[in-house]
Amino acid sequence: MALMEDPHLALRFAVAIGLGMLLGLERERTKGEEGGLGVRTFALIALAGAMAGYLDDDLGLSGFALVVFAAVTALIVSLYLVTALRGDTGVTTEVSALLCFMLGLLCARGQIQFAAWVAVAMALLLALKDWLHRLARRIEVSDVEATLKFAIVTLIILPLVPDQNYGPAPLNVLNPYKIWLMVVLISGLNFASYVLVKTVGAEHGIGIAGLLGGLVSSTAVTLGFSQRSRQPGEDASALALGILLAWTVMFFRVVIMAWLISGRLGLRLAVAMALLCAVSLGACYWLWRRRRLKERGQVEAGHNPFELDEAIKFGLLFGVVVFIAKAAQVYLGDAGLYLAAGIAGLTDVDAITLAMADLARSDEQNITIAARAILIAALANTLVKSGMAVSLGSQELRQLTLPIAGALFVAGIAAAVLI
Repeated sequence: MALMEDPHLALRFAVAIGLGMLLGLERERTKGEEGGLGVRTFALIALAGAMAGYLDDDLGLSGFALVVFAAVTALIVSLYLVTALRGDTGVTTEVSALLCFMLGLLCARGQIQFAAWVAVAMALLLALKDWLHRLARRIEVSDVEATLKFAIVTLIILPLVPDQNYGPAPLNVLNPYKIWLMVVLISGLNFASYVLVKTVGAEHGIGIAGLLGGLVSSTAVTLGFSQRSRQPGEDASALALGILLAWTVMFFRVVIMAWLISGRLGLRLAVAMALLCAVSLGACYWLWRRRRLKERGQVEAGHNPFELDEAIKFGLLFGVVVFIAKAAQVYLGDAGLYLAAGIAGLTDVDAITLAMADLARSDEQNITIAARAILIAALANTLVKSGMAVSLGSQELRQLTLPIAGALFVAGIAAAVLI
């Protein structure tokens, strides 16, 4: 009768059972021949949690949910003791079962969306067991230490850093708090790339190596593959494809960084970068069709971007770029800002991208200027990498990359006009 009178109650119970079955299905795969907690047991545990929550809240049986939770915990502990005596000391399934009870409790109390989020996160963690174990084996102790140090500086020291601008007016644009926030952003993006490379390993086909290497450093990919093209027997078409894929990743990366700071700038820049990406992806397809890849390439993860010295170096670089860009805009106008972007892009695109994104966020009238400056920096960086390929690569590599680089510059100029 209660379910018929309250359809929302029926929904809460149904969701609880469904979430329990979701987790149970994943655990069912790990059951040994001697049995264990499976799909039916998890569904019943979630139902028990929902019943306990309903009886506790709606029927006024205060403390009943706590009593049922204690009983379920005792049963699960007893099961663990039995399995531990057989040599299986893992507690993942038992902990998941206790959390499953809490999911049912949440559903009974109307927190269906939150319960669903937690259940999906649990199922993902359980399903990624092998992947996480491989990652743990490839992450070094120094990586963990660097990440912890970075977290301490960010979470404990950052709130104490003054959030105000310093410098002589009108060049008072150096904000220590904002600078470190930018360091956190770029380090987080770089760390995602670092973990990806660590996870998938070092040796891949040239194309995949170019993609992964572009996440770490497209300049390093260009340098390494250009030098490799001079070795006897190397396929210049394959190496050119790897180089071009690394450049393409840089174009996408710039758009994502800008969008994270200023959504409108990111969208404006995406339209311009789409032209560059279309040219580069078209060239990639031509190179791929020209010769199917069999060669292998090495991808180095590089330094952990959470290393404090690396983060501090980028913070200092970002501060210098922000100051120079502001000075160029104040004393030389927009042309000076474009010149500063081009010079900065010769060595690093990340710092000028974040600086221009911050400029666009603070004053949306500067969105067009910021987008053009980032585009100029990206083209300047591509110019440097093209020079590497021409000066360090084989003759065949030069013949392949020069026309493509020229097409990218034409596309970049057209994109700058269209912004």
